[in-house]
Parts: sequence; structure tokens; C-alpha cells
Amino acid sequence: MWPTISTRAATCAVRAPDVDHGAQARLAAAKVIDAVLHHGRSLKAELSAALAGIEDVRDRALVEAMAFAAIRHQGRYAAALSRWMPRPPGARDAPLRALIYAGFAQLDPIGLPAHAALNATVDAARLLGRAHQAGLVNALLRRAQKDGLPTADADAAWPAWLLAEVRADWPQDIEAILVASAAAAPQWLRVNTRRGTRDAYSTRLIQAGLQAEVPADMPDALRLATPVPVDALPGFADGDVSIQDGAAQRVADALQPAAGAHVLDACAAPGGKSAHLLERDPALRLLAIDIAAPRVARIEQTFARLRIGAQARVRTADALDPARWWDGTPFDAVLLDAPCSATGIVRRQPDVLLHRRPADLDALVALQAQLLDALAAVVAPGGVLLYATCSILRRENAGQVESFLARHAGFALEPLDDRFGRDTGAGHQRLPGESGMDGFFYARLRRPLS
Repeated sequence: MWPTISTRAATCAVRAPDVDHGAQARLAAAKVIDAVLHHGRSLKAELSAALAGIEDVRDRALVEAMAFAAIRHQGRYAAALSRWMPRPPGARDAPLRALIYAGFAQLDPIGLPAHAALNATVDAARLLGRAHQAGLVNALLRRAQKDGLPTADADAAWPAWLLAEVRADWPQDIEAILVASAAAAPQWLRVNTRRGTRDAYSTRLIQAGLQAEVPADMPDALRLATPVPVDALPGFADGDVSIQDGAAQRVADALQPAAGAHVLDACAAPGGKSAHLLERDPALRLLAIDIAAPRVARIEQTFARLRIGAQARVRTADALDPARWWDGTPFDAVLLDAPCSATGIVRRQPDVLLHRRPADLDALVALQAQLLDALAAVVAPGGVLLYATCSILRRENAGQVESFLARHAGFALEPLDDRFGRDTGAGHQRLPGESGMDGFFYARLRRPLS
């Protein structure tokens, strides 16, 4: 038997199958949720593919909201099914479970009107080929509407091994980290000041019915409390604005290349940080590289939309092997935004907590050290190497910098100020949610003149 709740009356309450695009949106979200939860796929990649087939802006926003909410709150939703059903959906019914999660997400936290959530999700069950279980979906959503979904501890979504490491690194901040990581992230904008001032763009937002906060010490940045699709942002297609978290925007402040400097962005995709540098100084002689051709194509797309980078070069190259791409001319400034655990951006990539394994972290730490060693050789005497990650783990950040300095005695750590978070003694760390930003680490390393 499936549920202990009655589905007979619920079945009678289900409306006739006049399926519309609302049901299609629920089905699209369910497919994304199923792929991420049950098949180990990337939330970002699955969403990108799903949204490409949806024209309506509102449906696109709803699909994204359902998918994010279901992944963030999958522990709560699983608890609800276990409480309300003697035998929750198993592997054969994984797509149905994903659709139910999409339904729960519409009620909590999205807060759609219950009748809209129920009707469209039940119709989606038919599209899923589960017409015989439409009554079950209806009954479960009505139960969620009536009784509410169970609460869960903030640490419930974290794998035990990763939670233990974060707790050991940040014992006084662990609760704040968990709460911030479970919350929906604000939408930060970076105004392309080559094409207009931040104040002028803020006025355009107001004219479009959007309100933005204006950070006092970030001349390019605005922050929307409620995210909107890029189509709703005035001038996005024309390159007037980009979406980039405030912590990532701080990279340009930390690198701070001299006017017209020779700059390398060594792991550049999708190109936002390189673009920010070029927006501030189009005269930079910038080389942006990444290891995979599809990732390099994303850099080129970013540059094309923003209409920048006349002197920038973009190429597919492995930062670990400079001999294959470096022409021998040293770089005044090198940015290494290194591959990392992404523990500082769980609120933006909640599937990190599903997919990350201890062996993955060991491999990342080894790769970061190798990248630092390889790129140290291409920094000009007196030049700067900026090491950055979106991690909050000490062994990827301060520990990595300490090890690098021990291997490269000539390099020196340069001070940064409190705009970059708290001083760890080997770089600056911002934790998730601080000043409304993502978790991020910065270390500015200066090569000696001789």
C-alpha cells in the first residue's frame, strides 16, 4: 500500500487533464530534481538545459525556484514522506518523488497559492506518465498545505565528514554558516561603468520597477533582494550589466593591476572576473585561459556580450603546463581563482552537499598546490599572484597559502583590509552571508624583484 492518507477523495478532487504550460513547468523542474538527487548530475548544468527549452520568463523563474528549493530542502521533504507514508517512493518511483518535491517547494518556501500548486503539479503527474498516482500527489500536497512541512536542523543537509571539517575550522561561526548556506542568495549586479554610471543604472532599475541596494564602497555593485531573470534587467543583452556576487567582484579590488598591465586569468571561465578587470581598464593586456574548449567558449560569449577586450586574448590552455602556452613574457598580475570545494557558495550550488566526497577534496587541495607552483614561475619580478577560492575550508585557503610560502621563500603575503573579510594570518576569509556576500578567500602574494 502507498499512503495512510486517503487518496480516493483526493482523486475525485483532481480536475480534468487540461494540461497547460504550468504543468510543463512543474514537469521540467521535476526532471531537473530527479537528475540531481537520484543520478548525481549538476544542478547548474541540468537547469541550463531545462531552461533553454522554456520561452516564458515566468515559467523559467518558477522552474529555477522549484529546483533550488527542492535541493535545499530535500531533507525536510524526505522527512514529510517518511512521516506521512508507510513506504515512501523507492528507486522505481524516483521521478514521482522529484515531482512531489517540486510540489512541496511551491508551498514552502516559494509560497504559491495552494490551488495553483496542486492543480498544475497533479497535471504534471499525468505528463510524467503517472496518471494512476495523480490522486496520491494531490493528497500529499493537500496534507502539506494543511499540516505544514516538517522543520529540519540547519546541518541536516551537510554530509557528516564535511560538516565536521567546517565546524573544526569555524567553531564560533558554524551556526551562522549553516543558516546562511541554507538561505536563498540575493542577486548582485555589476554595472559596466564603461557604458554608464552605477547611479544611472540604478535609475533604470527603478523605472523597470526594481529596487536595488547601493553598497557604499563598491562603485560597480548593486544588490537586488529579490532575484529576477536576466531578461528583466535593463540592458543586460547589450552588456550594460552582469550578474556577479559582491565577493567575486572584490577580486578586481584585491588584484588591482596597474594601468595597462600584463595580466593572466588562469582559470577564467565563465569570464566574469576578467571582464570586470577589462571594464575598469580596457588597456589591460589580458590573457584569459581555461582548460576545456566549451569553457573557453563561455569566456568568449561573456566578452562578446559586454563588448570588451579589444586587447584581450582568450585561449584553451592548461594552467599546469605553461611551457605549452606561455610565450615567456612575465605577467605583472596573475589571478588564480582556483578549483575548490565551493563550500562558500552552497546557497548558490546546494547540490555541492550531495556530490562532494572526501577524496574529491583531497584531489582539489593537491591540484591547487600544483597550480600555485606552476603559476609562480610566470609572475614578473615584483608582480602579484592573487590566490582566490569560493571555499571556507582552511586547508584550501590559509593552509594552502602557508604551504606555498614555505615552498617559495621569495614570495611575500601582502596585507588586505577588512573589505575582504577577516584576517586569517595567511589571507582574508569572508564567510557565507557576511555583508550579504558569498563565502570567499583572497591572498595577495608578491614576487620579489630579484
